Amino acid sequence: MSPTTPRGCTNFKLRQLLRSVSRLYDAELANAGLKGTQYSLLSYLAAAGPLPPGELARHMAMDPSTLTRNVKILLDHDWAEQSPGHDSRTRQLSLTPSGRAILTTAKAHWKRAQLDLNARLGTAQVAALHTMLDDAMTKLKSTHED
Repeated sequence: MSPTTPRGCTNFKLRQLLRSVSRLYDAELANAGLKGTQYSLLSYLAAAGPLPPGELARHMAMDPSTLTRNVKILLDHDWAEQSPGHDSRTRQLSLTPSGRAILTTAKAHWKRAQLDLNARLGTAQVAALHTMLDDAMTKLKSTHED
């Protein structure tokens, strides 16, 4: 078999990698009282400003029901709030002051996890991985939209 021929199930290998990376980040973010998914949502809301839930789900490539479950946790902890949108049928999500505060605390822990991953894999391999993942996501997105 050629070294360029995939061996095994790509889905399984990606899930294994994701679980390993998630454990690394979750262990560090737990020091701030967050999970990786919560940190990602808080970070995205902080950067993008108030967004309707559907738009947030699209931007983060999340299933709407998964987003709803994760947003509920942010709302329950008063890290995010929902407010009326542009019309009576819509709503917007935004960070609360306590959401911004926990995000500020968590950023240092996220940075430690990122540096740990870079040290374990090597920065060049992490950069190459990002490039491959971005390329794959672009190709799969266009495939699913056709």
